[in-house]
Amino acid sequence: MKTTHIKSIKIEKIFTELHNNFGGNLEIISNEYKLDLNGNFGRGTIKGIALKNGISYIEFDVTLTDEVVISMMATKNLPIYFTYCSEGSVSHSFGGNSGSVALEKYQTGILTCKRAEENILTFKKEDRTKISLIVVNTTKSETVEGSSLNQRLRNTFFEDSQLDSSVFIGSYNLKIGEKIKELNAIRHTGIVRSLMIEGIVHLILALEIQQRKDDLAAEANATGCLSSKEMEKVKEISEFITNYPENDYTLKMLSRKSGLSNSKLQEGFKFLHDRTVRDFIINERIKKSEQLIRTTDLNISEVVYSIGFTSRSYFSKIFKQKYDCSPKFYKDNQNSLAATA
Repeated sequence: MKTTHIKSIKIEKIFTELHNNFGGNLEIISNEYKLDLNGNFGRGTIKGIALKNGISYIEFDVTLTDEVVISMMATKNLPIYFTYCSEGSVSHSFGGNSGSVALEKYQTGILTCKRAEENILTFKKEDRTKISLIVVNTTKSETVEGSSLNQRLRNTFFEDSQLDSSVFIGSYNLKIGEKIKELNAIRHTGIVRSLMIEGIVHLILALEIQQRKDDLAAEANATGCLSSKEMEKVKEISEFITNYPENDYTLKMLSRKSGLSNSKLQEGFKFLHDRTVRDFIINERIKKSEQLIRTTDLNISEVVYSIGFTSRSYFSKIFKQKYDCSPKFYKDNQNSLAATA
């Protein structure tokens, strides 16, 4: 077992400690850090970026050759760690031989820690683990006392000035995983990159807080929750529909393909996309139609039938609902409309 102690929430000190312990190649560009492991302790990448207002984002995507413990010591800044597991699993415990809890694939975790106590994350040996941490310094002050995001988070998670340690493990959430993919897909540079990263990180933070709120509200009713494997099936079916929206789908056929009951499938789509299965299929067809109108020479009737619709009038109606204009008008003015679609 290998243990790494991190005694700061400053991104540069965190990566200095990680580099000292794991070796590898550390690359620093502007305020972004990237540590590529060289195989001595495992394979993969650890990335991080410092954002405004005492917020940092760190992402581990690693397969380690030994069990690794990362001990994050609480500081006077009273950090909150908003976590999300995209692959594998990690266990969390506090210092002092306390019991551990597991953070599994697609789950969120919110970790608070009083001064002089440790948040301990344990990575399994030889398992690919992808985990994201949004670290928030809750004592960051601004001009108007009590108005900053940091102060509001402190008031929410350290209630009534009782600065106790706590860990909240949320239910499964695929939307956060999709936002993390968007984050990793950013190819812009300079200020555009910084603004896009900051926007997505703040959105992930909002989704994690909302997940906690929803879970606490539903705590008394544990029925109807999907397992991680079931959510994975919903995700696979969603991607299949997105790739082939023109197919003639039925709920029965999709249920059989996924191995889920009709009700489980509908529940998963409502949770992941906030739509029924039917509405999701229609939305994906309309998105595909917009792409075809914009990028091909197909006429409107050809587009309608190529995406699985049989009624041009129905297609025109729902296209206008989404893009606020008729398909013909969109095609005739695509250069000016495509940017706002």
